Amino acid sequence: MDVERIGEELPLLEGIRTTRAIRRLKPDPVPAELIRKVCEAGTYAPSGGNRQPWKFIAVTEPERREWVAVRYRRVFHDYIAPALEAAEAPDFPERKRRNMRAALHLADHLHEAPVHLFVAGWKRRGVEQVQGLFPAIQNVLLACRAVGLGASLTTLHTSFREELDPWLGLPPEIPTCALLPIGWPIGRYGTPPRAPVDEKLFWERYDPERDRR
Repeated sequence: MDVERIGEELPLLEGIRTTRAIRRLKPDPVPAELIRKVCEAGTYAPSGGNRQPWKFIAVTEPERREWVAVRYRRVFHDYIAPALEAAEAPDFPERKRRNMRAALHLADHLHEAPVHLFVAGWKRRGVEQVQGLFPAIQNVLLACRAVGLGASLTTLHTSFREELDPWLGLPPEIPTCALLPIGWPIGRYGTPPRAPVDEKLFWERYDPERDRR
């Protein structure tokens, strides 16, 4: 596998338009070189003062992934169960229903995702500075799209972060802010449903009347 060339041919804007959350993943292993490549893409994100605050922790050992998945499932079913029940109502929008089912699938099969990539950052005066991490996270997601990997972003793990972060070896001043389950996708990338840009773009001033139409 020529990792250096994988994903290099994908046009940037095409990659942006076709990167979507992939929550159904095959259990097949992902080469460490590809994980290194997508994390390297993350390191090219901008950061204030070029501080480069990100830390990436890739969890790949099955028993460690199971440890994460057990806790993630517990939180998911405790907090998301009412929403899941509502999603089965006949009048619930089908697109949202599919999203909820995909999230449920991820929760129930998280242990099968071959890579749990945690992104951690830093604090200033005791306050988490997560805004400096999300450009790097988006770069990782785009790089996954380019090399053919499926990935999604979740922050549900923060509900058990007091237990998780020490388990990952992270000190209190470097908290995790995101979990990206990564693997080979079941299904395909494609353009996600989006409102036309002219519904979201305003010139000079925001127009609430137009926004309500």
